[in-house]
Amino acid sequence: MSWTNPLAQKTVITCAVTGNLVKPEHTPHLPITPEQIAAECLAAGEAGAAQVHIHVRDPATGRPSMDVALYRDVVDRIRRENRELIINLTTGPGGRFVPSEEDPKVAAPGTTLLPPLKRVEHITAIRPDVCSLDLNTMNSGPDVVINTPRNVRLMAQAIRAAGVRPELEIFDSGDIHLALDLIADGTLEGPGMWTFVMGVKYGFGPSPQTVAYAREMLPTGAFWTAFGIGRMEFPMVAQAWLSGGHVRVGMEDNIYLARGELARSNAQLVAKARDIIESLGGQVASAREARGLLQLEH
Repeated sequence: MSWTNPLAQKTVITCAVTGNLVKPEHTPHLPITPEQIAAECLAAGEAGAAQVHIHVRDPATGRPSMDVALYRDVVDRIRRENRELIINLTTGPGGRFVPSEEDPKVAAPGTTLLPPLKRVEHITAIRPDVCSLDLNTMNSGPDVVINTPRNVRLMAQAIRAAGVRPELEIFDSGDIHLALDLIADGTLEGPGMWTFVMGVKYGFGPSPQTVAYAREMLPTGAFWTAFGIGRMEFPMVAQAWLSGGHVRVGMEDNIYLARGELARSNAQLVAKARDIIESLGGQVASAREARGLLQLEH
C-alpha cells in the first residue's frame, strides 16, 4: 500500500468513550450509565469526532456488560440527537481466557469466553453503522485473548449479513495475515477498514517503524486508523496522521489530558487530537464527510 499524503485528505477522528478495562476507581470521569455514555459520545462529536466506538457498563456496578438493552439505549439516545455521527459498537468482550493454576484446560475466574454468535448478538439486533472485529489471539497481561479463525469467520459472516461495516482491530502482524485470508476467500469485503492498536504489551509497539510496516501490508485503497495506549495516545495521533492514516482517542485508551492531569471528558481528548492535526496543517472530517469516505449510508 502506498503512502497517502495527509494533506490530501481530511482526517477522521474516532472517540472510544469508555472501553472494557478502565475502572471507575481509575477516574471519576469515566461514563458508566447509558445516559452518560451517550452524552459523552455526543459531546465528542461536537468536539470533532466523526465516529464513536462504544462499550457499555452495568449502571449499578460500573463493570463491563454485553446487555443488548444497554447498547440499544445508548444508540437510541445518540440517534435522537445526532443522525450523522458514525456509531461503532464493540464485539471484543467474550474472548478472554484465564487458565486455572491446577489445570490449564479449566477456566478460572475472569474468563469471559462466549460463543461467537453471542458476541455479535447486539450487532444483529441493533445494526449500527460499524462494529469492531478483533482478529487477535495473544497474551494480554497475565491472561490470553482467544479469537480462532473459525470464530472470527462466524462473527464476520453474521456482521456482514446484518449489513454492518466491520472495523478490523489489529494488534500484531499475524492479525493482518488472517484478515487478508478472509478477504481472499470472500468472508470479508476488501480493501477493508483497519485499526492498528499500538502499545498493548506483547502486541504492536507504538513506533513510526511499526506503523509503516503495518500500513504497507494493507490492500490498496484500505481505510486505516492507528492509535496509542496510555501516554502514547497523543504521540500516535501525530504519527498516524503523518503516515497518512486516521486517528483515535478516548478514555478507553487513555484517561489523561497531560502528564498527571486527568481528562474531565472525552471531548477534551478529541479537542486535543483535533488541535494536533490542525497544527500540522491537516483538516478534520465531519461525520457526514467520514460517511462518504467509508461509503456508509447517511
